[in-house]
Amino acid sequence: MTMAMYLHPLSSYSQKAKTAFYEKGVDFETRMLDGSEPIASAFAALWPIGKFPLLTDGDKMVFEATSIIEYVDNLYPETSRLIPEDQAKAAEVRMWDRFFDNYINYPQQRMVYVAIGREADDGEDCAKWKAAFEAAFGVLDHRLKGREWVAGDTFSLADCAAAPSLLYADWTHPIPKSYKEVWTYRDRLLARPSYARALDEARPYRHMFPLGAPVGRD
Repeated sequence: MTMAMYLHPLSSYSQKAKTAFYEKGVDFETRMLDGSEPIASAFAALWPIGKFPLLTDGDKMVFEATSIIEYVDNLYPETSRLIPEDQAKAAEVRMWDRFFDNYINYPQQRMVYVAIGREADDGEDCAKWKAAFEAAFGVLDHRLKGREWVAGDTFSLADCAAAPSLLYADWTHPIPKSYKEVWTYRDRLLARPSYARALDEARPYRHMFPLGAPVGRD
């Protein structure tokens, strides 16, 4: 039975999970969460929390993008490993996965929520979230010196997290050009076939990005 993933292509966490499947060459069925029935009702019944992506594999259910990637990586160990078998190296990959989710995706989402009125501004044009971005970009720029990928020598779970995080971060608060390593890394991620495929599948929905998708910045 083919695994099925409830998702929306524009979602950064959906893109993160899809990139892992494409990287490993593992098939899945897309269950599009665009509000249409009966998919919407099925998803609500399965997962009342309502956050996606959500993976089903027979009678098994896996929620959260990181857990989904861990699951498929363990299920198909013969394909490109996204989490190293060496436990010390695996811990490093997981650490940088959390970096992108917590220190780049989180402020990015806060700024979007402020823009659409779901959260209150801090009265200073989201100054604290912009400062959080700048701190994270600085750490990442230093980390990437002399590196192709953010953790280890091969594309990993951490890079699956990085690709959509840096895409939407730049759309929300443009990454300063002074962070040359971050820009080179972002370009490398956008060119990776697995993420490029996920990004192409999101293009028909770019108009839905609340802040407006910038022209010429993929």
